[in-house]
Parts: sequence; structure tokens; C-alpha cells
Amino acid sequence: MRSANQIERRRQRRRRRRRRILSSGLYNTVMAASTADSWSWFPALALGVSFLKCLMINSYHSTDFEVHRNWLAITHSLPVSKWYHESTSEWTLDYPPLFAWFEYGLSHVAQHFDKKMLVVQNLGYASPATVLFQRLSVIATDVVFIYAVRECCRSVREEKGSKDLLVRPYFILAALLLWNYGLLIVDHIHFQYNGFLCGILLLSVARHLQVGNFITFPFEQGRHLEGAFLFAVLLNLKHIYLYIAPAYGIFLLRSYCFTKDNTDGSVRWSSLSLVRLIALGSIVISVCALSFGPFIAMGQLPQVLSRLFPFKRGLCHAYWAPNIWALYNVVDKALSVLGLRLKLLANLPKASMTGGLVQEFQHSVLPSVSPSATLICTLVSILPAVLSIWRCPRGARGFLRCLVVCALCSFMFGWHVHEKAILMAILPLSVLAVESREDAGIFLMLATTGHYSLFPLLFTATEMPTKVLLILLFTLYSFTSLKKLFRGFLLNTLEVTYLLGLIAVEIICEVVYPLLPWKQTLPFVTLLAKSVYCSLGVSYSFIRLYLSILRPTDKPKEL
Repeated sequence: MRSANQIERRRQRRRRRRRRILSSGLYNTVMAASTADSWSWFPALALGVSFLKCLMINSYHSTDFEVHRNWLAITHSLPVSKWYHESTSEWTLDYPPLFAWFEYGLSHVAQHFDKKMLVVQNLGYASPATVLFQRLSVIATDVVFIYAVRECCRSVREEKGSKDLLVRPYFILAALLLWNYGLLIVDHIHFQYNGFLCGILLLSVARHLQVGNFITFPFEQGRHLEGAFLFAVLLNLKHIYLYIAPAYGIFLLRSYCFTKDNTDGSVRWSSLSLVRLIALGSIVISVCALSFGPFIAMGQLPQVLSRLFPFKRGLCHAYWAPNIWALYNVVDKALSVLGLRLKLLANLPKASMTGGLVQEFQHSVLPSVSPSATLICTLVSILPAVLSIWRCPRGARGFLRCLVVCALCSFMFGWHVHEKAILMAILPLSVLAVESREDAGIFLMLATTGHYSLFPLLFTATEMPTKVLLILLFTLYSFTSLKKLFRGFLLNTLEVTYLLGLIAVEIICEVVYPLLPWKQTLPFVTLLAKSVYCSLGVSYSFIRLYLSILRPTDKPKEL
């Protein structure tokens, strides 16, 4: 009898929860976004951008093209035991094992295009068939990204309003993600597989956002496990995502493993579910064991880790990513020049940090920064954000905000950060931008500045019209669509003035400076100017977003 009463109470709780979902309007939102009629536009949007990617096949490609060709050759031609030892090319395999297996799988398709690309000694090999295959491999694997975008759009909250498709949040989000300027130029011109990787990230995020949705109610706890599995796979494809692992760990522990809260919103320690904790841990451990297990068995784990975490490349990349270290470097340079002019400093060796090379260097006046110092700065900056979602959980959207903050922390304070890493924050922030007016403003600042900072990746004159046209179209759409969605301007006068300054910076660097005599003696000044100016905008966006996650709320929010 007692068992029957427990079952009945459980059923009543489920009914009450369904009624809350229905009364919140979330059911109407999700179901409206899921009908066949409302999604008939999505394939056209995805096919359109795929067609544009095909038009870029013969565009300029960077050294990353040769990097991935070499990895195809290594994984296809050599036994597994030699993958992380091979060093014929300077572009050694330095991604986790799952990505190596991904390249191995691609290599078996590549052999049908041109077998010569799979010869390790064919350094710099780029036949037309090789170019075609590698370009098509990026376009094909973007299917993961397209599916993830659709799942994110299905998770978007919206209030009843205009029936115009073009101003619906899920349509705007689809356009912002599928036609993202950064992904287009980084993956399909410069050459990388960010769309594939970010697709797994967004799909993982979508699974957590879908917890509590009416259409996923019977399977909602499984969504958490699915999201954890996808993120574990992502970590074993590219280890840069370790920086956002704290957000995942704290969120899943707090919202999945602990099943109840106290009346004041604090965690009820006695509610820890060992079954859920073991299930979560088993998923993560299993994926890591599958990835690293063979190399551990061969006694090669230290060799693999030495490839994954090289610290001989210097604090900054050849082109400084627009972060705190770019500002730190320019302050050090200014102080050294000023000190020499005022004869306050003895003669100093010429700073190599402005020489356009990837190498270690010492600062002239300010203390030099070590890898351990950047790690400490990154962890310290991440800590308040993850503690905030532990003390005051705000559901999956609070987790997503924390994830973006962690991504920006790693970008701002990390060691040898690439400018392309800004996409790790811009893409997930797009989801928040279509639901919140404040987040939309932050997105416009970060996306515009971050995307412009990618300009130096495409330095050839042939690609100039393409990159200018694409960024103008994407930025114009971002501003107009979000303005219509939130019915008003999203940026203040100072913010707009700063963004207009990007145009002035580009004109000065690309039109005026080449006419000056300093062009020959100081060729990297334009890169420095772009990096430093963009650093200001990225830093401002970082601070605004951080303050938003630390802002107290009246009560914990649940989804």
C-alpha cells in the first residue's frame, strides 16, 4: 500500500511540473519551434551557407592546411605507436588521441583523391585533389555543427509576439550561428575544423538547455548524461576546451548529482545521489580511457602530454591575440622606449616580441610572464564564476553564461592564445543574445571586435574583398535583427563610437600606413595596433559579462 502511495505522489509531482511548464509558456515556445511548418526554412539556410563554403574552395589557405595534411599522412602511414613521435615535419601531431583517430578516418577517404598527400615526406604537398578533399572534409563535417544549431534553436525561449519568422529568436540564432563570420573565414579560407568541434560543444549545451522542456520531459535526466558524454568526447578531440571544464563540472555536480536544495536555495548535502555521481564519472572515465588507453598501455602517456602541452612557443602568438597580454606587452614596450629616451634605463636588447615570430621572449621593464603565472591568473579569474553557479544555481542558462565567462577567462589570461580562440566565447554567447537584451549588447560588442581581430589571418589582397564583405554583412544583420527583436538600440554612444573606431583603424593600417616611410622599418606596427585596439573591446565585453554572472538574484532560477 505504501508503495502504491509513493507511486501516486510521484505521478502528482510530474503532473504539477507539466502544468508549470505549460503555464510558463515554454511548452508553446518549444512546440511552436518544433512544428514542421516553422522549420521548413532551416534546410534552405543551411544549404545556402554550404554553397557559399563551396565557393571558397580555391581561396588562400594557411599553414594549418599543411598541418592537417601532415596529420593525415602520419595517422595513415605509421603505426599508432609512432603517431606522437613522428617529427619529419615541424607540424607534429599535438591534438588529443580522438582527433588523431578522426584524421585516421579521413585519411581512408583521402586515399581515393590523391595517395601522395598521405606520404609523410611530401612536405607542403597541395595538389588540386588534395585541396579539394581537405576543403570538402571541413564542409562535410560541418553537418555536426548544422545539427547542433538546430538543437540549440529548439531550446530557445521566447514570448508570444510577432509571427514574422525573421524576428523570431530561433531564426535569428540560426542565422547568427550558421553564417557566423569567424567560422566562415577561419574554417573555409584559413583552414581548420572549428565548426565540427564547436558543433559538439553546442550540441552538448543544447542537451542541458533541453532539460525541463515538455517535449523531453520523460528523458530529461538522460539529457544531462548525454551532454556530459559529448563534452568528454570534445575534450578528447581538442584539449583547449579544458578551460571550460570547471563550468561543466560544477554545473553537473550541483544540478544533477545533488537532487534537492534547502529553502534558502543552498545545496542540501544529504541529497547527493551516488548513483548519478557514479554514472557521470563512468561516462567521463570511459571516454578518456578509450582515447588515452592505448597510449597508456604502450607507456607513451608522457610523450603524448608533452605534445599536447608545449611551453616553448612563448606567451603570445606571432600576431597577438587581443587579450590582457597584448596590453601588457605594449605597456612594457612603451616603458622601455620611454626609459631609454629619458636615460632612466641602460641599453636593452631589442625586444623580440614585436618581431612577428613564435618564440619565447623576456619583457624589458615589466616582470616576464611564465606559463605557471598565466595558469594561476586563468584559474583565479574562473573561480568566482564557477562559485556563483554553485552558491546560486540559475539553471542551464546560468551554466551557459558561466561557460562563456570561462572561455573568455582562458582567452584573456591563457598562455600562447590564438586569436581564433575568441570563437569559443562568441558562438555560445549567441544563444544568450537572442533571449536577453543585456546579453545581446555584450554579444554585439564582443562579436564585432572579436571578428575584426581575425582580419590579419587573411593577409592576401585577393581575400580582402571577401573578408570585408562578409564581416559587413554579418555585422549589419546582427545589429538590425537584434534591434528588431528587442525593439530598440542595444549599445550606448560610447560603445558605438568605439566600434566605429574599428573602421578608422583599418583605414589607417591598410591605406595610410603603407604610404609612410616607417612601413619598411616597422612592418608589424599595423598588427600591434589592431591587436591593442581590439583588446580594449574584448576586455570591456569580458568585464560586462563577468559582472552579469556575479549580479545577485532574488532566488535561484530553474529551467
